[in-house]
Amino acid sequence: MIALLQGTIAVDGRDHVILLCGGVGYKVYGPPTVTGAVGEHLILHTSMVVREDSMTLYGFVTPAERDLFETLLTVSGVGPKVALSILSTLSGDALRNAIVADRPEILSRVPGIGKKTAQKILFELKDKLAVGLDSAPIMPFSDINSDVIDTLVALGYSIVEAQTAVQALPHDAPDDVEERVRLALQYFA
Repeated sequence: MIALLQGTIAVDGRDHVILLCGGVGYKVYGPPTVTGAVGEHLILHTSMVVREDSMTLYGFVTPAERDLFETLLTVSGVGPKVALSILSTLSGDALRNAIVADRPEILSRVPGIGKKTAQKILFELKDKLAVGLDSAPIMPFSDINSDVIDTLVALGYSIVEAQTAVQALPHDAPDDVEERVRLALQYFA
């Protein structure tokens, strides 16, 4: 199994990079965090998925992100493309928060995830997250922040952008949804 690649980006595609390592180019699929300029040096923590008709590499910036991808693959009905879609749409913390808070509607926002699959992911990963995928604390998911995220998404921001803006809110931000949305919009300014 190929667990780590270190090399130079030869091609930066939409959903993959070709990493030149010792004269061999490896095509590695990954979330948007796995990007860079051609010629840039990159280290990727990889997961190799072997199927009957293919061997595919998926790369991640951190080992924790790779572990989360591999944990998602343990859910029946979730393949590499769906797991990658989840990690491209939701941050690791947002995914953990949605699972711990039992919020299937957060997962349903991911392209390719329906209500049943979202509930299946929550059910199957609840116990696995209790062990912990890394040492990052899991913050409770509040309804106020959920409303703020929904509003920002309705305004045209991506889920990741909305979650980042909500995480950037000051700890003493008021509990008023409108005020939180105003503060979150200032994050984008």
